[in-house]
Amino acid sequence: MNSKVEELRARFQSEMNAVRDAEGLEKLRVAFLGKKGFITDVMKTMRDMDENDRKEMGRYMNEFKAQVTQELAEQGKKLQARLEEEKLKNDVRYDISLPCESPLGTLHPITIVQRELEEIFSSMGFAVEDYAEVVTEYDNFEAVNVPKHHPARDMQDTYYLDNGELLKTQTSAAQNFILRKYGAPCRAIFPGRCFRNEDVDASHETTFFQMEGMMVDTDISISNLIYFMKTMLSEVFKKDITVRLRPGFFPFTEPGFELDIQCPFCGGKGCATCKHGGWIELCPCGMIHPNVLRMGGIDPEKYTGFAFGLGLTRLAMMKFGISDIRYLNSGSLKALDQFKTL
Repeated sequence: MNSKVEELRARFQSEMNAVRDAEGLEKLRVAFLGKKGFITDVMKTMRDMDENDRKEMGRYMNEFKAQVTQELAEQGKKLQARLEEEKLKNDVRYDISLPCESPLGTLHPITIVQRELEEIFSSMGFAVEDYAEVVTEYDNFEAVNVPKHHPARDMQDTYYLDNGELLKTQTSAAQNFILRKYGAPCRAIFPGRCFRNEDVDASHETTFFQMEGMMVDTDISISNLIYFMKTMLSEVFKKDITVRLRPGFFPFTEPGFELDIQCPFCGGKGCATCKHGGWIELCPCGMIHPNVLRMGGIDPEKYTGFAFGLGLTRLAMMKFGISDIRYLNSGSLKALDQFKTL
């Protein structure tokens, strides 16, 4: 009788040592404590024993069952503690309630994301460029194929200055400058601050940051665009990111797309971050329109290229779990001080 219990005990310990996650622990619980588990099977055989043997076997099995229950519970607590520890290490979150303790200056979360992206793209051969915040109407609109009747030219959407220039509404305003500076082939990114006349709320601001990127060479295709965007996003989120393209119209691309990423927080199952849709709309992109190449002094019959516009502000909010865009421009040390360790 003891041999059966010891055999079960040895088997339980062996399988317990092999458990690595909650799913494995639950399978082990069902195997030993379930209605069709090992303990139940052994106890069914006790009805054929004489009274003394049945009592003795019952005592052994009850002790073993109590041991299994206790060890499963303890292992469950250890696995949960390990899971929470890993989550704290890998899932950096922003908490507005944290106190400000350091008198030292800290990097802004958008600066952190921008520097990370610059490093990633530099490693892939992209030049990093800066561009003016006050630009001409030609650079902001005509040079990127935005016609004169486009609603973005309305003063209700764009900040015009008395001299006829304007605060750039998009980093695309630098495309013509980049194309004329480098010619073809070229690879470049150009992050910068943009301005639009928006009603300010939790997800809209009059001042925000973008990063434009473009690549021009012979035989550049949509596959190149997908590769570089997927590589960049996987580096930012420290995990493999699934992307998809949806058709979208942008005057400076042909064809144009909206690039979505499968939600990195729920894996596409649906959560508050992705509004329970499983996907997050991230950036407009596409193949550079021939008119844009031509205005940049590049022959569209010989060269093709892709361009994308990535919202640095939005990406920082996603990466750090920031729920309100207004925190980023608030200048609040309470809100920004915690990024000193990132």
